[in-house]
Amino acid sequence: MTTLVVCLDRTDDVGRKTGLRSPIVGWEAVRALVTDIGLADPEDSGVNSLLETLRVAQDLRDDDEKAVVAVVSGDRESMVSADRAVARQLDELIAEHEPESAVVVIDSAEDERLVPIVESRVRVDSVDRVVVRQARDIESTYYLLKQFLADEELRQTVLVPLGLTLLVFPMLAMRIGAAEGAAAITSVIGLFLLYKGFNIDEIMTGVAHQVRESLYSGQVSVVTYVVAAGLTFVGLFAGALGVSSLEDTPGIVVPVVQFAFDSVPWLTVAALTASVGRLLDEAISEEPIRSSFLNLPPVVLAVGLVVRGFSSYFLEQQGFVDPVVVPAIQWGDRALDSFLVTAGERLALYVVTAIVVSIVGARLAMYVSGRGEDAESTDRRGSESEVTDGGPVGVDSSTAPGTDAAPELDSGDRESDTDAEF
Repeated sequence: MTTLVVCLDRTDDVGRKTGLRSPIVGWEAVRALVTDIGLADPEDSGVNSLLETLRVAQDLRDDDEKAVVAVVSGDRESMVSADRAVARQLDELIAEHEPESAVVVIDSAEDERLVPIVESRVRVDSVDRVVVRQARDIESTYYLLKQFLADEELRQTVLVPLGLTLLVFPMLAMRIGAAEGAAAITSVIGLFLLYKGFNIDEIMTGVAHQVRESLYSGQVSVVTYVVAAGLTFVGLFAGALGVSSLEDTPGIVVPVVQFAFDSVPWLTVAALTASVGRLLDEAISEEPIRSSFLNLPPVVLAVGLVVRGFSSYFLEQQGFVDPVVVPAIQWGDRALDSFLVTAGERLALYVVTAIVVSIVGARLAMYVSGRGEDAESTDRRGSESEVTDGGPVGVDSSTAPGTDAAPELDSGDRESDTDAEF
């Protein structure tokens, strides 16, 4: 019975540190590999994995079993190529030694992902996970604490909340009780962790910097953003009033739809105000207007129309909104009787209007951005032509400014000049 004792290395630490190519097979080869990796990186846990591989093979040989020691490594390019390299090397080992079972030695969760590849080719009797024990003495702990206390940001993030907790909790426990105090402290710590986890401090710093730059540069969007914020609050207040005016209704679907029905007009106007302000900033600047800023206002208006249409449809179906009645119209001898617009017709009108608004906005954005690109290309061609006409590019030396063009002499003139010289 032949047992394959294989040490798996998915990230190819063996090849990176020793320059050897796997698979490495044989007792002496693996024992020499232990020395090479130990000299290259004494702190690497792979040394312990290789020693564990040799120990398992020695125990099997002591039990009169034939053991084949091997080290299989992956590839450093990608995880897929690493797994395929391990599979290819295992196929070579199995074809050469024909083992009946295998013992897999690993030292990390990354290497453990290769175990199914081995199991698909040979029976795996055992998976030996190597865990390295580390001993930290008092001196090492002292230096770790000293390094921790030297980091100002880490000190403020950990020690300050811990100190505040130890100070506040006794006072809360005596004032309102231990359970309530612990709940309050836990809530504050949770908010602080969320604050640091989502980098809210950096976000607020960036927003403050953008606001300051906008104020100093005189951008129109600053005013429109303030107006949009006010309209947003008005919309939320209108939606809350609409929900509070409802009678007792089971569930939350009708209140949510009522809130959307009452707040969407204000929220749409707020978004339009903000987008128009940003568009005005782009128009005032010297650069051409980008199509994304041109597309935003019609898209916002179209979305607002669609949400308003669907919310009115659902509320009218439930009887919370009255149907639309178009009054009679009369001009001259002709008259149009009044008629009722049903919920489906109203929804269709909203949807069609939203589609028309989005299409017109897209075409207008393409037209405006196209004109801007044409003007920019025209200015570029004009500047290139000025450079070409005023510079030496493509200019004949005989006709260049400041150069006298000498007339061509015929043969008789050349002969007379030659005789005069002599």
